[in-house]
Amino acid sequence: MGLLTETNAQYYSGQQIFNAITGSNITCTFNTDLVATVAHVSNANYSVTKNGVLLVETTDYSLSTTVLNQIVLVAPLIPTDQVIVTLIQPAIEANYGSYEYISLTDVVNNFMVAYVGLDKLIPRVKRSDVIFHAKRGLQEFSYDTLKSIKSQELTIPPNLSVLIPQDYVNYVRCSWIDDDGVQRIIFPVNNITSSPTELPIQDAQGVPTQDSFGQNTEAEQSITEERWDSDNPDNLTGQLDVNNTNVWDYAWWKLAYGRRYGLDPQYSQGNGWFQINERTGKFSFSSDLANKLIVFEYISDGLAYDMDSKVPKMAEDALYAHINHSILSSRANTQEYIVQRYKRERSAKLRNAKIRLSNIKLDEIVQVFRGKSKWIKH
Repeated sequence: MGLLTETNAQYYSGQQIFNAITGSNITCTFNTDLVATVAHVSNANYSVTKNGVLLVETTDYSLSTTVLNQIVLVAPLIPTDQVIVTLIQPAIEANYGSYEYISLTDVVNNFMVAYVGLDKLIPRVKRSDVIFHAKRGLQEFSYDTLKSIKSQELTIPPNLSVLIPQDYVNYVRCSWIDDDGVQRIIFPVNNITSSPTELPIQDAQGVPTQDSFGQNTEAEQSITEERWDSDNPDNLTGQLDVNNTNVWDYAWWKLAYGRRYGLDPQYSQGNGWFQINERTGKFSFSSDLANKLIVFEYISDGLAYDMDSKVPKMAEDALYAHINHSILSSRANTQEYIVQRYKRERSAKLRNAKIRLSNIKLDEIVQVFRGKSKWIKH
């Protein structure tokens, strides 16, 4: 039996048509679960038309609370009626490419069937244990194996700060977009400046002061951050300030052509800077990036939302090996040679998954290497 469960109309158009049916209930077979409108919680991700007339939710139909994806109509259908259920566009687009993944629920179910039972290495295990190790494996794989990079298109406001995303774990890259749509990479400040995590107020002797509860009183704004935010970007390029940081700038380079010695490569760029402000939970940017359009790329752990709890099929076997090893290594009276065997198996399958997911294409590498014979001219 094939693994595809949707028709082409369901997949490409997000529509399912019901003809010549009777009764008040219709059950959809989309890969995407239907969602009803709930005040302050969710908006419906589908619409229903009957004989070309758009029906009204709660008035003409409702979503069943007992049967998944079942729509209950107020007026019973007759054989001549035609009902069309259509997903909204974001729900349709979210389903594109879904065959590439397997859900975490299916991973757990498959593991219980294939690896647990009589005459198997794991005769019995609690389903909750399998779920725990599957989630931990998905988290670990998300950091350096899976294609779990997310991105946001944002505009830097005048206060030069954007909030850290809710499901953020670590950043991958930050860049601003020029008028041609080209990405200009923004680099972290590293040793140029920093954001303090605490701002204690001191007395005349330099001793931190306390409030009535015995806690240190703190300032509302960092002086370091104020100076950085108000700094003229030209000061970083060596044009106005003697104590500059040796950052590359076109005009500066033009004035000293051929005489630029001791340039620090980590500061040799003119795209601006960003830093992570742990105290305020924001990303802060240099003043020359105000009102710029940026693309911020970051990684999550794959467990923040239900829709994220899916595993690329190319890493499915590696996740089974991870669960196997995690269960056996934490179980009493398991021989060490068995633990080591599955540790090596996990490592090998994880390496294979990384190679498969790296998506290396030979023609793309060849295209880059075609430039190796170019002369480098000054």
